[in-house]
Amino acid sequence: MGTPVVLVHCLLTLLFVAVLLHGVALGVRSPRTGCGDRVDRLLAAAMALSMAAMPWIDVRAGPAAVAGGAFTAGAVWFLLPVRRREAGGTTATTHRLPHAAGMAAMAWMLRVPHPAAGTAHAHPGPAVHPAGPGAPGAGVPLGGSAITLSLALCLLSYALWSLTRPMPPLLSGVSPARRAAAAAPSRHVGEGAMALGTAVMLLLPH
Repeated sequence: MGTPVVLVHCLLTLLFVAVLLHGVALGVRSPRTGCGDRVDRLLAAAMALSMAAMPWIDVRAGPAAVAGGAFTAGAVWFLLPVRRREAGGTTATTHRLPHAAGMAAMAWMLRVPHPAAGTAHAHPGPAVHPAGPGAPGAGVPLGGSAITLSLALCLLSYALWSLTRPMPPLLSGVSPARRAAAAAPSRHVGEGAMALGTAVMLLLPH
């Protein structure tokens, strides 16, 4: 049972490393950006690096509270009204909400970590959590967590939208934004892959 999970973790690590390198490449190609954009990229890089490392480390052994607080602050940053006004109103708000959800998901995983891969099957018999059978990390799917389900659904929805956005349109009458996405698909693909990987991490042991 542990081998398929480890394989998925390896694939996710490769995905997050690719997203990280893509973000670094974008930063190198466009160094003259505003302070807000730099903060966005720094937060995205920190999240990609943390997600790549999470399957292979015990998050409970490190400064999880500090890291969780940093990602919570990152989620708040993506919701700040000043950033919406700078980038263009409702459209910018819609674009930044999934980034806030990703930061919140990272903070949530640090706060309520799942059991490490393979530990649930280390001993025969059903696993029992000290806090009770319904507690997070007790072996119950998703820990009965509405927060986990909500975040995963939000991220999966955004991943589907972002990954299909650059596809060639089937109809001739499409918006300029859709044509621009098809002409430069890398940002949408990178953000969609990050959202998809984060949603999978929410649902897998790590």
